[in-house]
Amino acid sequence: MSRRTARYTSSLLFILASLAMGSPYAIAGDLPSASGETPYHQVSGEEPVKPGSGKSGKAVLPASEIRVVNAETVVAPENKGVNSKPASKKSTILSKAPPKQTSGPAVAEANETTLGEPLAPGMIEILQQEIRNAVRNRGIDDNFARFQRYSGYKLDSSAAAYTGSEFAGNCRLSWYDHMLRHPLGAVAEAEQFTRDVHTAVLKDRGGLAHLLPIIADKLDLPKREVRKYQKVTTPQEALDVIKQALIEARAAQSAALAPLTKGEIRELATYIYPVMVGQNSVGHTLNDRGTGRRLVDLMEKMDRSAMVTAAEALVPLTDPDLLDQLKNYPDSDDVAVAGVTGHVVAKIETPAGAIIIGGKEPNTYHLDSLGDVALVIDLGDENTYHDGTVSINRPLLVNINLGGRNVYRSAKPAVQGGAILGVSMIVNVEGGNRYDANDLAQASAIGGVGIIVEFGGKNTYRGVRRVQGQAVGGLGIIISHGGSNSYHAGMWGQGLGGPLGFGIIDDIQGNDHYYLGGLYTNSYKPETPGYEGFGQGVGAGIRQVACGGIGMLLNGGGHNVYEFDYLSHGGGYWCGLGFARDFGGYSKRLIARKNYYGGDRTESLFQRFGCGWGCHYAQGFCFDDKGHSTFEGSIMGSGMGWDCSVGALCVFGGDNHFEAANSLVQGCGAQGSVGILYLYGDDSEFKGYGQGYASSNLTYHNANDCGGNFSFLVSYGAGNTFGCGAKEHSIIQRGTSGGFLISRPRHDQPTPTANRPGEKVTAGP
Repeated sequence: MSRRTARYTSSLLFILASLAMGSPYAIAGDLPSASGETPYHQVSGEEPVKPGSGKSGKAVLPASEIRVVNAETVVAPENKGVNSKPASKKSTILSKAPPKQTSGPAVAEANETTLGEPLAPGMIEILQQEIRNAVRNRGIDDNFARFQRYSGYKLDSSAAAYTGSEFAGNCRLSWYDHMLRHPLGAVAEAEQFTRDVHTAVLKDRGGLAHLLPIIADKLDLPKREVRKYQKVTTPQEALDVIKQALIEARAAQSAALAPLTKGEIRELATYIYPVMVGQNSVGHTLNDRGTGRRLVDLMEKMDRSAMVTAAEALVPLTDPDLLDQLKNYPDSDDVAVAGVTGHVVAKIETPAGAIIIGGKEPNTYHLDSLGDVALVIDLGDENTYHDGTVSINRPLLVNINLGGRNVYRSAKPAVQGGAILGVSMIVNVEGGNRYDANDLAQASAIGGVGIIVEFGGKNTYRGVRRVQGQAVGGLGIIISHGGSNSYHAGMWGQGLGGPLGFGIIDDIQGNDHYYLGGLYTNSYKPETPGYEGFGQGVGAGIRQVACGGIGMLLNGGGHNVYEFDYLSHGGGYWCGLGFARDFGGYSKRLIARKNYYGGDRTESLFQRFGCGWGCHYAQGFCFDDKGHSTFEGSIMGSGMGWDCSVGALCVFGGDNHFEAANSLVQGCGAQGSVGILYLYGDDSEFKGYGQGYASSNLTYHNANDCGGNFSFLVSYGAGNTFGCGAKEHSIIQRGTSGGFLISRPRHDQPTPTANRPGEKVTAGP
């Protein structure tokens, strides 16, 4: 252990030990605001009163509940962690160019940089103990216990597949159930889960082998072992492994559908696209909810474990050693194949479908004219691929490109690593590839498996609905080992897990740009303006159809820009679980600046539910490991829970801008929920006046049953400013007794003078 890590760890241990013993490091006293008045505080009402608004904000908080807090700090790793302070504040302007990315190996190493803040688990433990102590000290621990019991009661009473209500147990995942019953522990589990998933991707050279067992476990499927690679030393041995993989994958896909009748399979194949995708322009439900419910009931009947087996069978095709051997495949032969323009080296028949091997010159493949083909291997680069539909008519299609700068084009659904009731995968050894599609594409699946593994960077993805790591009743996975990628989608995408689905993007390197929204007017209009989004690490159910799945968006580092519209970025909706994590920090999370096509927005710059949120019996988590980041939004976000939900935004570094400044933001629980915003760092600005505010308004649930609303803004550091007028290094009540703004210095920071002229010192609570 290095000296700096040891020092860092000992500081965390000091804080943890002090919190565990109940020490508040505090001398209690009245805290003047910057104007010399008692800090602003409001007890009830839907909205806090802005300081200086002319409205009366009565300072009714007893002196015993206001404390000057003298804590100690943690020293960050050299100029990279929570205490590092740049020379100047970062601009929040979208067009500002990020620093030049340094070059590195195609497959990143599992190191401190890619795994983010190494002491994040300890920081989360500090958060947990801080909340427990705060609730106990204020005497509302019974209220919080009632919230937990109430959540369990609601889950128990709605567990049946049909309940006479839209809140039912069909497609409900057991991990989701566990997380909602343990709202405080869920934050720690979410931090560990995102770290474990990213570690699993880094541990494996392709990224899939260690990831798939984790996914299967969270989807309530049988435990699985990590798929091993078979060592190959010649191109022919590589081809033999590939043949076997195709046969296993095809057999597993067939087994997945075996529990269904032929009529049920036809029913799914006929209605999945129009009902689940094509007819819809809002994110929270379907136009045809009755047929949608029928379809998810049939997907529940499938052998979903067999679909994971099919994905596991293809793991060897992502082995860099196998791919290197394929590069040596002789390209002297010339075979004419209808549907291919250019040089084809071989066409090989297998029980799972034909294998085509293209030469090193640029080729054009019309994949839907190659209906008997299960695998295309191309030895060169600058190829063009049209269509490539995967369905019951062709249930397996794999594409391996050994060169880069390839183009994928299609207007059809279930293409480009997309599938309906089938298995589709693309592996690109080099970067510079472009994907253009409409719906259900780019590692997206319904009732199947869709995978893209990119070893190079500078790739561009563009699609409309259910794209880019999206899944319902299956898996949608994008793993990118290279940086500087662009992801562009209209709705339902970029790490979205629908019912029985696990959708994920893990982009190992940085300097990436994500865009989601700007196309469909949001379903809340005319109440609020803006566009639909639904993605970027979101697990979402479908109202009146089914509970949600698991969605993840992970990024290993760099300077990233995330643009998004409604219900996006680290969120859970309708019994779903969502996770977004940037392990590198220095990122901007912004309301989408332009419309989907790049023109001016016709809707106002307004965003609802973003950056760590849960809505309607759901949980969502957003983590940022290095700070120096911007978090935008308009209402209901930045660590916000709504309707028996939990939302958390946790930042492990300083110099951040929390821009969401309207209502129900920045550590806010509403309608019987828990909202958490946690900062472990310095010099950050919290705009607006909603920090840690808990309203007395409850219309969805009875306060005596659910315990009320619970809002927590917890900040460890110095130089942080709060728009509500709260003084740094204080603990104040915000709204009802469930509202907390807790600000402390860290272990080695200078402590404020507790007894200053003109201040009254009183006993602590």
